[in-house]
Amino acid sequence: MVTTKDVIIIGGGAAGFFAAINIAEQNPRLSVAILERGKEGLQKVKISGGGRCNVTHAEFIPSELVLNYPRGEKELLGPFHTFMTGDTIAWFEERGVELKIEEDGRMFPVSNTSQTIIDCFLNEAKQHQVEVLYNHAVKTLQSSENGFKIETSQGVFQSKKIVVTTGSNPKIWKLLEDLGHTIVPPVPSLFTFDIKDKRIKDIPGVVAKNVDIKVVGTNLESQGPLLITHVGMSAPAILKLSAFGAVELAKRNYNFKIEVNFIQLDFATCLEHLKLCKQDFAKKTVIKLTQFDLPKRLWKSLISASNIEESERWADINKQQLEALANQLTKAVFQVSGKSTFKEEFVTAGGVDLKDVNFKTFESKLIPNLYFAGEVINVDAVTGGFNFQNAWTGAYIVAMSLDFT
Repeated sequence: MVTTKDVIIIGGGAAGFFAAINIAEQNPRLSVAILERGKEGLQKVKISGGGRCNVTHAEFIPSELVLNYPRGEKELLGPFHTFMTGDTIAWFEERGVELKIEEDGRMFPVSNTSQTIIDCFLNEAKQHQVEVLYNHAVKTLQSSENGFKIETSQGVFQSKKIVVTTGSNPKIWKLLEDLGHTIVPPVPSLFTFDIKDKRIKDIPGVVAKNVDIKVVGTNLESQGPLLITHVGMSAPAILKLSAFGAVELAKRNYNFKIEVNFIQLDFATCLEHLKLCKQDFAKKTVIKLTQFDLPKRLWKSLISASNIEESERWADINKQQLEALANQLTKAVFQVSGKSTFKEEFVTAGGVDLKDVNFKTFESKLIPNLYFAGEVINVDAVTGGFNFQNAWTGAYIVAMSLDFT
C-alpha cells in the first residue's frame, strides 16, 4: 500500500518541524507529514546549549549575521533579509515562548530548558494536523513527473513535494547524489584542539579573556576568549578557528601549530611594557606581579616557560629573559595533535553543494519540487545559535515558496 501526502518532510529535527508547521499553517488544506528515522525527533534541539536550546543569536543586521557562516555567507544574505533573528523571536513569542538575550548575544527560552521549544513544536504540529511518523528510516527516494516515491522501513509514500531536513546524514546524501546532486564531502566543524604542552598541563579551567590566534602557515586566524582544558584549548577563539578552518584542518589530519597572542599587543609594545616593569617594580617578585590583566595561573606558567625562577625579582631578570617572556605573551606556539567534539554539539561542514540550491526558495535547481533546509546543505556556522537560525530561515522560506496552483 502506498500512502499519499501533499508534502513530506524527511527529517524530524529543528528545520523539519519548523518547515512542517509553517507549511501546514499557510496551507491548512494540505496533508503534511514528517518522516523521522528515530523513535523521537528534535534531538539536537534537546541537547543544544547544554539542554537550554540556543535558539538564535542577537544579531539583527543581515550583513553582520552572515559573517558567522564559514560556508553559506554569500548565499544566506538574501534569505536573511526575508527571515532572520527578529522574525524568529516574533515567531516564538506569538506561540507563547519568550526568549532572552545573554551577555554574549546567545538567545535562549526564558524557561532555560529546551523542552519549552520541543513542546512548542509538538503542540503546533498537532494543532495544524502535521502527521509525525517516527521509526521511518528512508531507504529509497525516486523522482518522476508525478512527484516522489519514498520507501521507508515502515512502508511506501508518495508526494508532490519533498523537503529534506536530515542534517548530516550520509545515507540521505547518497540518495540525493543518486538524483544528480553534488555532495561536498563532510568534515567536522566546531571542535576543540587537543594539545599536550607543559605550559597548560596544570592549569585547566583558566580563561584568557581575549586572545589572537592563528594557524601557522595559513591565513586562518581568530580572536576571542580562550579556555584551557584538561586536554587542550577551547572557547570561542578556538571554535571559530575550527569552523572557518574545517576543510584546511581536516587536510592536515588535525596536526598543525597555532600561534597565540595572549595579550593582543605586538612583541615590541609588550617588551617596552616589561622594561618599564623592570624599572618601576625592581624589588618585587616577577611571578607575584601579574601584568596585562592575565589570569594568575597563566602568568605563572608563562614566567616559568621564559626561564624565570619563582624567586627572581624584576631587577634580577636579564634581556634574554625579558624577550623570552614577551615572546610567550605575544607569540606562543603550541602543537595541536588532534581534536575533540565540542560538548555534544556535533556540526559538520559539507552536504548538498550550494550551487545546486536556489536560495530564493531553497528548492533544488536540478529537481523541481525538491526542497532543502538546515545542515543537509553545505552551510554551517560558528557556535552561538547561528546553525539554528539557518534552519529557521531555510524552513520558513520553503514554507512560503511552495506553490500548489
